[in-house]
Amino acid sequence: MCKGLVSLPACCLERAKELKARLGILLQKPIWTLSCCKIGKNKPTLEECLKWKESFEKLLSSRYGLCAFTAFLVSEFSEENIAFYFACEDYRRTKCPAKLLTKAQEIYSEFISSEAPREVNIDHETRDITEVNMQNPSPSCFDQAQHRIYMLMAKDCYPRFLHSPVYRDLLCQAKPSTKTTNLPQVVKKV
Repeated sequence: MCKGLVSLPACCLERAKELKARLGILLQKPIWTLSCCKIGKNKPTLEECLKWKESFEKLLSSRYGLCAFTAFLVSEFSEENIAFYFACEDYRRTKCPAKLLTKAQEIYSEFISSEAPREVNIDHETRDITEVNMQNPSPSCFDQAQHRIYMLMAKDCYPRFLHSPVYRDLLCQAKPSTKTTNLPQVVKKV
């Protein structure tokens, strides 16, 4: 006879609870809406949206692009990648040496550890190098792991984003910029 959930190891039960919570959130809210990319009454122009196709860097450097890409990653259950990338950026800018250790431990336990709640997908060698770097945290101790995640997003997630309904909907709903150009005006003489 089936013993149900009781027979599962504790780590599996924790993972199941986490998945249930994540899926429950999806049932309550739409996966992605254009409104999440609106800041106040402003939204990205068509020109800005088209610039995102030029490079992954241009997408990330746009606040609307970053918002849309993050929403896309949430819909694909891989938002930990962008969260890790920006946690590393914040960590690198930390000036106070006393805060480096605390921040490094927080990033490691949230994203790198095999028990991490938002574990990023890095190879074993990169994980080992990062663990060694954690012995003496420096502003560059997550560089290799961050680079791996950046490349994963640039080569995998970014192309899928550009072909996604999220991006296509944003393009369709974006308006051309209202910047006026200095075109010669034709004056009718009566």
